[in-house]
Amino acid sequence: MSQSVSPTIFILEDDPDIAGLVKHHLQTAGFGVSWFPTSAGLMDEMHARRPALVILDIMVPGNSGLDIAKAIRANSALAPIPIVFVTARAAESDRLRGFELGADDYITKPFSPKEVVARVKAVLRRFEQPMQKEIVKTGDLVIDTAAMRVTTRGEQVVTTATEFRLIAFLATHPGRVFTRKALLDAVWHDTAFVTPRIVDVYIRRLREKIERDPEHPRHIHTVRGAGYMFEVRK
Repeated sequence: MSQSVSPTIFILEDDPDIAGLVKHHLQTAGFGVSWFPTSAGLMDEMHARRPALVILDIMVPGNSGLDIAKAIRANSALAPIPIVFVTARAAESDRLRGFELGADDYITKPFSPKEVVARVKAVLRRFEQPMQKEIVKTGDLVIDTAAMRVTTRGEQVVTTATEFRLIAFLATHPGRVFTRKALLDAVWHDTAFVTPRIVDVYIRRLREKIERDPEHPRHIHTVRGAGYMFEVRK
């Protein structure tokens, strides 16, 4: 991979030893890397030099990695950037909280730097997969797979890349019921580090964004005991 086209990874990590080790392995793998020991200036740099992916430690001085993730996902220009959390918080509730904030992966400490590199590559590969070009219209919802755009009631919906791939996959296979495992295989591809419960988190996030009443969805339906189905309404 030539230096001129190397994708850049931003790392938010207050421990210089951990940051240095991860940075070294990422650079050896061909990535450009910028390290931030605190959150100060990180958002400004993301706007100025849009990274291919950002690695966030949750517990850092100043704004936490969770705060930064919220800010990224709330910004329409930055929202599609993949986020990987690297943290000592290993409880399932913490992991689910990370995915609820829009994480694309969640790595717990201690970890192997080679594992971080492998999982960064896996996340980036997920977004490089070609998508079927199609426009799905159902009621006031429009999904344009070529433009990676979702609009509802005339307003563009800000989605992460993973959220978009999930809704696009469901919408381009209307009326079919997919198990959580089938959705993991289709959208996440590398499923060694994610669980079926992550699918539930993403479905809930999508419903909150596209449904008039997320508790009574019109588009993404739960098929009890089976999985999820997308309905196209005339």
